[in-house]
Amino acid sequence: MRRSPVRVRPGPHTSLIYPRQQRGINMEKNNLTEGSVLRSLVALSVPIIIAQLLHTAYQLTDTFWVGRLGADAIASISISFPVLFSLIAWGGGLAMAGTILVAQYKGKGDQNAVNHIAGQTLIGVALVALILSVVGYFLTPNLIELMGVESSVFADAVSYLKISFLGLIFLFIFFVFQSTLRGIGDVKTPMYVVLITVLLNLFLDPLFIFGWGPIPAMGVPGAALATIFTQGISAFAGLLILFSGKRDIYVRLEKLRIDFPLIKKIFLLGLPASFGRSMHAIGIIFITFLVVSFGTISTAAFGIGTRMLSLIIIPSVGISMATSTLVGQNMGAKKIERAERIVIISAFASFFFLTITGILMFIFARQMSLFFVPGEFETVEVTVLIIRMMALTFGFVGIQMVIEGAFRGAGNTGIAMVLAIITLWALQFPLAYFLSKYTDLAETGIWLAFPIANVIGSIISMVWFARGGWKKKRITEEIKVLEKIDEESQVLN
Repeated sequence: MRRSPVRVRPGPHTSLIYPRQQRGINMEKNNLTEGSVLRSLVALSVPIIIAQLLHTAYQLTDTFWVGRLGADAIASISISFPVLFSLIAWGGGLAMAGTILVAQYKGKGDQNAVNHIAGQTLIGVALVALILSVVGYFLTPNLIELMGVESSVFADAVSYLKISFLGLIFLFIFFVFQSTLRGIGDVKTPMYVVLITVLLNLFLDPLFIFGWGPIPAMGVPGAALATIFTQGISAFAGLLILFSGKRDIYVRLEKLRIDFPLIKKIFLLGLPASFGRSMHAIGIIFITFLVVSFGTISTAAFGIGTRMLSLIIIPSVGISMATSTLVGQNMGAKKIERAERIVIISAFASFFFLTITGILMFIFARQMSLFFVPGEFETVEVTVLIIRMMALTFGFVGIQMVIEGAFRGAGNTGIAMVLAIITLWALQFPLAYFLSKYTDLAETGIWLAFPIANVIGSIISMVWFARGGWKKKRITEEIKVLEKIDEESQVLN
């Protein structure tokens, strides 16, 4: 029999939860405000790196199997990639707001705020995903036509992108699950979920592309179907974990009513991150416009090259995300000097790993290119050139990504957005356009713009970080989460 509700005055350490279901929650677990910075960085970044590698495996698996269909098939998914990346940027940016808020309230020791933020982030991001899915599905032919692709590529590009839009909700839900758990310092659980689904995708991709038994060969659209099927499984697993309360976050289904003031705060915090990411993606789309004007070979090579490059910089992505969590928790705990030390150590680590990786990439560029498009020797030559021109500046990309991650963790998402926009729109795209259209370099000018922008962008980031204005941000004092939790959330069972 249900007992009468007991009203509890909210406080920074009040537990407004069901103890019997939540007894596993321990605010001291995954506490990143004490101990060795380097040890915490490694413990967080390694599982994130593995998870990001597995995420990239979705795209690489598609590229590998679709590559067996020829250059036109590769070009069709290469055209779709920047469009999808642009939309994913919005979901990832909004989910990142969940990471920032969860990390800072975790550092502050407020479990109720952690739970409430996770639920509201889930609602907000899911609504955005539904809107983007519907709009994107019906606008797909127009988007592909706008990019001016060749007729041999058009049909497959439209099919691949339409199917991908239908699965956008699954991807966004998983983003929320991954981001909120990252905020509390649990990076292993999402990694395990991704591992299982990627292994399944390895099996489903060739099955749907080439067919077997009663399953017909679907070609390029089959790759998209395999991906959204496995992403659906990962989203379902993430929801089960969030609703179970077994991973230090407990989202209660019956309490998922929209908290408009909090969702507004989440959007205001997440939109700069989304906008910065989407502007980067839109910039890649514009660069793709430039590449397409030089023919299918250049388009296919650019698609392969960017996918491989996205794989290579993943160590820095992992370190950047780990830095966001570490900085967030320490800012929430008001340990500002420790947060600054975290950024410096992370930047050095990222530069070192990305530089070594770039050197190896430079040496083995041809072997890696042949792996994806065996027999397409002209495409391979262009891909090798792209990779080698970019590889030796990877370390500078690593520095900028870590500093942007630190700004986000501190709640300065606007600064991170500005840095991303400067690098692409003030440096990379103008250079790519000028060098490819107004010099004899042609498409080689596009590839050359990348390393130039990498070096200058990282220098600007370091100068901005050294100014120290990011240290003054106080999110937990600006956003009073518990003030908006309704009375029912103050019931002990």
